[in-house]
Amino acid sequence: MVKMKLGKTLLLLLSLQVFCYAVIGAPQTCPANDVDKCGDSDGWEGDFFPDIPKIKYEGPSSKNPLSFKWYNAEEEVLGKKMKDWLRFSVAFWHTFRGTGVDPFGAPTKYWPWEDGTNSLSMAKRRMRANFEFISKLGVDFWCFHDRDIAPDGKTLEESNANLDEVVALAKELQTKAKKRVLWGTAQLFVHPRYMHGAATSSELEVYAYAAAQVKKAMEVTHYLGGENYVFWGGREGYQTLLNTDMKREINHLARFLEAAAAYKKKIGFNGTLLIEPKPQEPTKHQYDWDAATSANFLRKYGLIGEFKLNIECNHATLSGHSCHHELETARINGLLGNIDANTGDPQVGWDTDQFLVDIQEATLIMLSVIRNGGLAPGGFNFDAKLRRESTDVEDLFIAHISGMDAMARGLRNAAKLIEDGSLAALVRKRYQSFDSEIGAQIEAGKADFEMLEKKVKEWGEPKVASAKQELAEMIFQSAM
Repeated sequence: MVKMKLGKTLLLLLSLQVFCYAVIGAPQTCPANDVDKCGDSDGWEGDFFPDIPKIKYEGPSSKNPLSFKWYNAEEEVLGKKMKDWLRFSVAFWHTFRGTGVDPFGAPTKYWPWEDGTNSLSMAKRRMRANFEFISKLGVDFWCFHDRDIAPDGKTLEESNANLDEVVALAKELQTKAKKRVLWGTAQLFVHPRYMHGAATSSELEVYAYAAAQVKKAMEVTHYLGGENYVFWGGREGYQTLLNTDMKREINHLARFLEAAAAYKKKIGFNGTLLIEPKPQEPTKHQYDWDAATSANFLRKYGLIGEFKLNIECNHATLSGHSCHHELETARINGLLGNIDANTGDPQVGWDTDQFLVDIQEATLIMLSVIRNGGLAPGGFNFDAKLRRESTDVEDLFIAHISGMDAMARGLRNAAKLIEDGSLAALVRKRYQSFDSEIGAQIEAGKADFEMLEKKVKEWGEPKVASAKQELAEMIFQSAM
């Protein structure tokens, strides 16, 4: 009996010891809305989205807002998995730094993990939230601006040190989560030093500072395994030509991009360099107005083999084009590299960065992407933000789910149109006269004006066929 009691006592002590070890060895966790109890956030491993499950594909009949209706990552479309056609990426700046502020109102979003500071510990907490978010969303990529993920310091050295510290954590988290950087970039438009531009600033010291900032941003993008690096010239333009030497500014921009391409090679960064066109806002006129303007700039300065384009749909409409037009312009010039999946509001005159949920537009976009053979190493990043009035944490997920479903549905529709072949046949038929011997000579540059004049006298008045626009639209609508 004594032996039995002693055995029970020893077993109880052993169980308590095992329990204590388990408690001590477990990572510190606490809810995101009670971060003060967790102390310093550097080592904090709480649950930022405790009420959000991992988002799964449930099909078109699902009524669950936290599920995919059309995006099925592993499903094959035209011989490639959906996730490989779409290569979705979450934009850190809108998702984790967006506050709902607009030109007429103060911030409206106060996420439960925020402490009201832009400290290093807060930056690390946001980074942890980022990886929990993309993991639950089932997205493989993320993208960032340098100053969005780490606070600006009083000196360049301090800013670089801050960035290094946050990037070290990002590297650890993305390795653990098996995620990748779609692209990185330097924020060269918010700080007052860039009020005249960065690479096009009238001040030499600002130009040099921008170069140093891009150098560092490119280095950390390379360190994180980024597949692209983006240049968005937020203030590379002018308000008036009365005080602007446009020729000199554009030349300076070209020299800046030449130096960036050279440094990319020097550090062994194999990612694609991307220019993002935008016509105006915040400047009256920006030098990379649209895809055609940017392509002409690259050709003029011999940079056509060094850069591709990151097309943003909302920027396309601001320049007076459709997103489809910009994508096709980039594609036929061999410059389509990446897509900012967003849209604007036709009743609002500025860049509203809304999630793209229009199925027709998504289908047109995917027709270009399929014709391009995909976007890799680029992809789709959601340069889109919640509406000012959407303030729940779950809205972050719902917005991305809607955007992902729209693009997936567009992919399905585009695949239907391609497999059906009717639309392509209509286009071929419209240009069939150029499939003749004379047409081949024209397209080969071997038909001079004298020969064509002779043929006109032989043929008489041309017979002009219908363009069949309504039929083309009918075929397109049938795939919706």
